[in-house]
Amino acid sequence: MNILMVSTNRVRKPMAAIPYGACMVTEALARKGHNVRLLDLMFETDPDRALVSAVERCFPDVVGISVRNIDNNDMQDTVEYYRDVSRIVDIIRRKTSVPIVLGGSAVGVMPEALLRYSGADFAVLRDGETVFPRMMEALSNGGTCFDTPDVAWMENNVFHVNGGRFSALDSEFIVPDFRRLLDIAAYRSAMATIPIQSKRGCPFDCVYCTYGISEGRRCRLYPPDRVADAVGRLADDGFRDIEFVDSVFNAPYDHAMAVCEQLAQKRCGARLLTMEINPGFLDGPLLEAMERAGFIGIGVTAESADDTVLENLGKGYDASHVYRAAEAIRGSRLPCIWIFMFGGPGETRDSVCRTLHFARTALRSADVVFFNVGIRIYPGTELERIARRQGQLRAKGPDMLTPVFYLSPEIERDWLRETLRQTARKHFNMLDTEALAHPWLPAINRLASRLPLTRPLWKHTAVIRKMIRLLGRDIGTTPKNTEKTYG
Repeated sequence: MNILMVSTNRVRKPMAAIPYGACMVTEALARKGHNVRLLDLMFETDPDRALVSAVERCFPDVVGISVRNIDNNDMQDTVEYYRDVSRIVDIIRRKTSVPIVLGGSAVGVMPEALLRYSGADFAVLRDGETVFPRMMEALSNGGTCFDTPDVAWMENNVFHVNGGRFSALDSEFIVPDFRRLLDIAAYRSAMATIPIQSKRGCPFDCVYCTYGISEGRRCRLYPPDRVADAVGRLADDGFRDIEFVDSVFNAPYDHAMAVCEQLAQKRCGARLLTMEINPGFLDGPLLEAMERAGFIGIGVTAESADDTVLENLGKGYDASHVYRAAEAIRGSRLPCIWIFMFGGPGETRDSVCRTLHFARTALRSADVVFFNVGIRIYPGTELERIARRQGQLRAKGPDMLTPVFYLSPEIERDWLRETLRQTARKHFNMLDTEALAHPWLPAINRLASRLPLTRPLWKHTAVIRKMIRLLGRDIGTTPKNTEKTYG
């Protein structure tokens, strides 16, 4: 079959993200013998024209649309990416009447809402590289997609979904051929890293998280030696900056250690990153193993340093684990960015102050600290139920595409914003969400990438901010983002 895959994401702040899922699906379809073309809209100057041209040239039997993000998860300056999906579907409909299939991480979270909004024919749930080829096999044999597991559709304004089970991961297929599918030079200039996973699934019960919905509650592990082999192949192909994008890299702990040991034996020379470290499973031996493996930076998603907030968020660890993780990192040479999420259930002025005290006193001055305000509420999560009980959410599930954020009723939004803003202004290693929308950021990233600075570039945050301050500016309050962009 002729299949056109469309990757819709065009977000480049703070940096571009390579469409890992869309590439995996494209290569999986090609391995099954289909004639597949991937249209990546990331760098297209006129994405609508590029889409029309691709449909006219491909003569597709099916069009797949990959939707990475519903919105930017920013309560301060929300950008809604999903609004472009219906326009994309309309453009395709004007050129062809073939089935249109939605997929991607956003679709796994809100399939009914996106089907209703966009008018697409089907939605792929769970592992696209497994489900989509099954759909195409059914169509190739003269059948329909209605019996394919993990496929959803609308019929007479009623949402239908075929249940299914998460499939075992194919250890022979961990990464696609990115160089064949994408403009790698453009992604490198946009500071992108090459994504890879060592597992899928998340066993934790964070009240706000959707990984359990889209990837399952049980961890499905790639064999550590195969993960190291995949990293080695990427490095041999010239890719230096590789990022593990697991929901949580260091859980299960033993699997993370085994992956690091295999990578250390491989000695492929890649610069490895992961931004998803759970502080409850972090210690000196793991950090040492990560250094030997070739990691050059990590992100710790601590969220808070207050016991009550951590318990209410369902994190599964308490403040003592956060402090022990900070102590372990102080004994390591790995650069670290700490991520905190303020405003969750039970957040108060006192809990905010405890977390900020931790950031000021327990972290290395070279560590970067990122503050986020409010939590995006998604259907099917415990946070949705909490928000409904507290009267913060009235929209029904299919209407939750328009972002609704949770903020603890025990805290004032203006006070929280101003407290975090003043903290970030006093400490050059600390940033809030306004920094990610700063109009100077793309230029700063491009300049920094050309300077002889060691990676990851975010570890130079304090130095870069001091230089900008000397120019009478700072990465701080920014005008509202009005740029039209797919997500």
